[in-house]
Amino acid sequence: MNLRLIHLPDTARQATAAKQWLDEYAVNHAATHLGDYHFTLTLHEQEATPTARELRLHPELVLICDHAGLWLAVNGMKMQPDWIGELPRLQRAGVRSEVLARACLATESPKIMDATAGLGHDGLLLAWCGATVTLVERHPILALLLTSAKEQAMMHADKRLQQALSRITLVHAKSEELLTEFLQHPKDSPALFDVIYLDPMFPKNASEKKQPLVKKEMQILQFLLHSSDNNVAVDWGDGLLPLAREVAKRVIVKRPKLAEPLSGIEPDHRWVGDACRFDGYFQPHISPIEPALTDLDDLQS
Repeated sequence: MNLRLIHLPDTARQATAAKQWLDEYAVNHAATHLGDYHFTLTLHEQEATPTARELRLHPELVLICDHAGLWLAVNGMKMQPDWIGELPRLQRAGVRSEVLARACLATESPKIMDATAGLGHDGLLLAWCGATVTLVERHPILALLLTSAKEQAMMHADKRLQQALSRITLVHAKSEELLTEFLQHPKDSPALFDVIYLDPMFPKNASEKKQPLVKKEMQILQFLLHSSDNNVAVDWGDGLLPLAREVAKRVIVKRPKLAEPLSGIEPDHRWVGDACRFDGYFQPHISPIEPALTDLDDLQS
């Protein structure tokens, strides 16, 4: 699939870097499952960021690189992982107010793998609360957006935000393959994570009930992930839960409040919030090992 990357005259360097990253990705992963995603970028320079009217006149999927970072746009809408925009929520966040932080024991400084990173907002919250977080994202366009979001946030003056960002690592990979690698080579792959967090972007049973996607971010991401040029089966997250339970002592799954449990597996505990719940799966037989958290790149290769 070919995407236009619209950039301003003074963001040409960032746009070129994004194109180079995606070109290298296509070459490096042509023979792997990550090669299921076929994207090429065509750079297009213009003087100003496209307006909503311009985007409606050209409704195809595009990337935009301006002074606020990298955006994904379609049908007159645009979005980006807005990590700086999350600051008001982060500054109010605490164990009492954030059910996710309680479920993941974030204040105990755990090592957490967010195996379905998406826009990275939950991972950012967990890092803000004290966790060391590895965000794993399989889709190359989302991986690009996450990289840009982190770079933009790193320029912000908030010191606590900088501390949280220093505890976040971005990994472009299939979580299933990483988890399988851990299981196949246990001696080379110590218990890297205390908690594995799963948040399937489009829960299967919610889709079957044809619930509307209210947020524009979800509408844009659904368009990207279900693109007609992208012959990749929808990943409901079902296959991740059994693998995660073999790797980590604690697995937390985010679900719509009334949804069935992931993979039909009943959790050991539930934390229920206003709009969603968090299902907990505990594996007391897994003994955590103090790892040297250094070789994630080796585990991907």
